[in-house]
Amino acid sequence: MEALLRTNQLCRRFGAVDAVQGVDLELFPGEIVALLGPNGAGKSTTLRMLCGCLTPSSGTVTINGLDLQRSPFAAKRAIGYLPETPPLYRDLRVDEYLNFCARLRGVGTDQLREKRERVKSLCGLGDCGRRLIGNLSKGYQQRVGIAQALIHDPQLIILDEPSSGLDPNQIVEIRALIRSLGANHSIILSSHILAEAESVCDRVLIMHRGSVVFSEPLGRLSEPDQQTLTVVLGTPPQRETLAALPGVAAADALGSGRFELRLEAGCSSGQLARELALRDWELRELSSGKSSLEQVFTRLTTVDRSAAGA
Repeated sequence: MEALLRTNQLCRRFGAVDAVQGVDLELFPGEIVALLGPNGAGKSTTLRMLCGCLTPSSGTVTINGLDLQRSPFAAKRAIGYLPETPPLYRDLRVDEYLNFCARLRGVGTDQLREKRERVKSLCGLGDCGRRLIGNLSKGYQQRVGIAQALIHDPQLIILDEPSSGLDPNQIVEIRALIRSLGANHSIILSSHILAEAESVCDRVLIMHRGSVVFSEPLGRLSEPDQQTLTVVLGTPPQRETLAALPGVAAADALGSGRFELRLEAGCSSGQLARELALRDWELRELSSGKSSLEQVFTRLTTVDRSAAGA
């Protein structure tokens, strides 16, 4: 299957700061992909380059086989974009605003009403057409922002923090909306809320310091990870002592004598079991781990403060 969106070594520099460094990603038809990362990881900068709002310092973005920089008008017809702060005019009514956005997107007068009513229905705005946007709740304003991204029926929808500032009930509603949109559109969304990615997405990309450090389908996180072991010790040592064992790349204390150990390539669970048995730590349990998204995120994005301060 041909990728709908593809980037090649995408970079963006602001003065001496490399905000995005060598990002390669693909998005296929029908996929919902989450772009995760801590604040300052480069998520929003990457999305702005994907939709053509920000020119890359180097690298390319290809949409439907079209180079975004060489054929911007043709490529952007396939994109619907919701920035973190929705581009709303609070003094317009919902119908007026959607008509305006449709005309900007080249929707013909003969199709305007049909497309406007379609996106209102999709986004749960059927009764809001004559209401002022400024009088709507934050959740409904977010729905209007998504509706403007859909008005021209794009193949690719780019959402930057779509649930930002919403209350728990509104977040549930927006997530359900995103899942429903995934039936007919490809979606890439940024978030720092891991539960959002787990509830709506097929695949996860994690960015850290401007680079993609993880790209996997969510389903793989539920598979046993032979390089991650959970051990329970009756008389546990310090975490650092376990991390220093031969074949152990990293150790995390989980409390009550339980640890998660990451093994180096070539080290097996049998080798580690024999190593633990030589100590007086009362080995009670050793099992293959299943890395949660939270564990993967923390492991890949936690700054080594001692190294950073060196």
